[in-house]
Amino acid sequence: MCFRFDARPPDLPAGRALARIAGGAAAERLLLTSGDGTEFAAALAESAQPAGPAVVVLPDVRGLYRFYVELAERLAEAGHHAIAFDYFGRTAGAEPRDEDFDYSEHIPRTSAEQIQLDLAAARGALAERTGAASFVSLGFCFGGTHSFIAATRPELGLDGAIGFYGLLDPARSGRASNRPSPIEHAAETRVPVLGLFGGADQNIPAEDIAAFDRGLERAGVPHEITTYPGAPHSFFDRRQEDYADASADAWARLLDFLDRLPARVA
Repeated sequence: MCFRFDARPPDLPAGRALARIAGGAAAERLLLTSGDGTEFAAALAESAQPAGPAVVVLPDVRGLYRFYVELAERLAEAGHHAIAFDYFGRTAGAEPRDEDFDYSEHIPRTSAEQIQLDLAAARGALAERTGAASFVSLGFCFGGTHSFIAATRPELGLDGAIGFYGLLDPARSGRASNRPSPIEHAAETRVPVLGLFGGADQNIPAEDIAAFDRGLERAGVPHEITTYPGAPHSFFDRRQEDYADASADAWARLLDFLDRLPARVA
């Protein structure tokens, strides 16, 4: 299971908000054009006090909805311009959607190449609008897998990649057709990686996490892999109080990872 439609991002760790966004409504909805001409939706949150790399957010299987708009805003509060984008411009249009949207009909109609094209367009918009010169991908679930794959694509111009519970062996869920395996592509990784996983996530067993870790190690890729014992898939949710400690630690590791990346200027 991925996030519920009413999920909310956990609060930032104490002291990490550089500029609180009044009312939590700072993200601007955008209509972007992908490399193949497709129009798709995105939400941009600009930081009032940018202090690190900008972040391109790849949502879970639901695409762009409130959770990821708010997540972009929290990242902006922490000093990182952020943009979250939607996957379904080609099949569902670019309008906002409610809880009844049947994403399961649209996920199989995406492709890895289309998602990377959209990521590139989102990164370009982030650079154009904010002047950012350093970029990190941050993905969840379906987006986590594609964030790890983005780390193998030097043409995207990323400086790091983060994945929350991204499926590492898509064949386990019968979804290999549009999700390349990060384990198989680990040797191609070109930027530092942070991977965060739930120990009770049945689709991402410990042996897959260990295989991904070994692949990155053999490739000489700087990386950090953390598994939270007992935490399920999509534990990073303010409403899941039982996993508040895991969420707080994941936030801290995410922000520390961003802090450690070398700064670049335009």
